[in-house]
Amino acid sequence: MPHLAPLGYQVKTHDIAVAGGLNLNIRSLLDIQQYFDPDGEAEDAGISAASWPLFGLVWPSAQKLADLMQIYTLGERRILEIGCGLALASMVVHRRHGDITASDCHPLTETFLNANLQLNTLPALKYSTGNWDRANPELGKFDLIIGSDILYERNQPAALALFIDLHAAAFAEVLIIDPNRGNRSAFNRQMAGHGFGLYETLINTPLHDGSAYKGRLLRYIRGG
Repeated sequence: MPHLAPLGYQVKTHDIAVAGGLNLNIRSLLDIQQYFDPDGEAEDAGISAASWPLFGLVWPSAQKLADLMQIYTLGERRILEIGCGLALASMVVHRRHGDITASDCHPLTETFLNANLQLNTLPALKYSTGNWDRANPELGKFDLIIGSDILYERNQPAALALFIDLHAAAFAEVLIIDPNRGNRSAFNRQMAGHGFGLYETLINTPLHDGSAYKGRLLRYIRGG
């Protein structure tokens, strides 16, 4: 049931299916109309009023990434989810005992993450602010970097590719689920400039509720 959160935005709680795994019980924003930034934290992070609610919604590509992380080989790799939003994929990796750090630049992401960890009876998960346009020295290097639907603005490919280059180990893999955004080609060129080879896989299987989905798994490898 929707309810009004104490801080002035509405949320809802619902089950999200994960292929081959247990459902996730997820608290999200009620809808795309929500906005609450009384102290200007989101504005300071470069987040406009129009994009403020995007972090707190369940997106189709995030569901596809969560499904992928349920079956993907993790090993002992250090893993980073970028632009994690509600961090569905991070929670799946965490539930599989993977070494995952969730990251986003939205000031409320960690609050929602902690609430959702509690809803799913999961222990604390590593979180760090990850702003693609600014230095993030505390993040360090990762062997596997994952993300979903993160190429929705024209100015993102260069900044995102540089961010990945800075935080990817010398031998690294990057997995991006992209719903055929128009900025994909520019991002591919930027990633190639940082030494990453590309392997694309089409995704056209429906979502768990039967809704159509069309996109691609962009798999980048460097040093392999």
